[in-house]
Amino acid sequence: MKLSVVIPAYNEEESIGETLRTLYASLVQAQISHEIVVTNDNSKDGTLVRLTALAQEIPTLTYYTNPGPNGFGYAVRYGLERYQGDCVAVMMADLSDDPADLVRFYHKLQEGYDCVFGSRWIKGGRVLDYPAHKKTLNRVANTIVRLVFRLRYNDCTNAFKLYRRSTMDGLKPFLSPHFNLTLELPLKAIVRGYTYTVLPNSWTNRKYGESKLKIKEMGSRYFFILVYCLIEKYFSQGDFRKRS
Repeated sequence: MKLSVVIPAYNEEESIGETLRTLYASLVQAQISHEIVVTNDNSKDGTLVRLTALAQEIPTLTYYTNPGPNGFGYAVRYGLERYQGDCVAVMMADLSDDPADLVRFYHKLQEGYDCVFGSRWIKGGRVLDYPAHKKTLNRVANTIVRLVFRLRYNDCTNAFKLYRRSTMDGLKPFLSPHFNLTLELPLKAIVRGYTYTVLPNSWTNRKYGESKLKIKEMGSRYFFILVYCLIEKYFSQGDFRKRS
């Protein structure tokens, strides 16, 4: 089973080298057939120059430049339309996600699940240097999602997840242009009846640059996706559910 890793990158000149080298080394050591697909989201710094050099060093690296419209969701979607693997994970360009967790997710998926979701807030999960205000908002938002959808899963907004290709195809069309895509993908998968399991994962705050998530701009967008998926759950009559 070939693994694809889609990574959106906007102004990640300082982080992208360490991220890709660490990811590649981990996947090679685990002997996982893979490709790394980076979407340069029309960066204004030297990200594209760094990717050009890294592609000479990392044979499994493919990169694209998203000409626009730009935004986290658009960049991820650009990669999701171009990956070649049998399963696909979304990871961050700042190495906040641990490649060792991805290896565990990959092996777990082969037990037959449609998706493997990560949680930083269950036993075995770990967060390092998580900003206090973001943690508070994260826990409130995920509690709302969990209660509204009657889920036990407590980290829907965590972008770090792994999907089979057939699952990802079943979640289209994508609606979210921004970080609300991280909520759209798992909620659609759950509402549409795809099987999933949850593993603990770790998260480490970025060493370089600034977070691209603008909390003040995202509230209404997350709410839109939550309501959309809720409407689909109760009023679509199962039209989008997984076909067995």
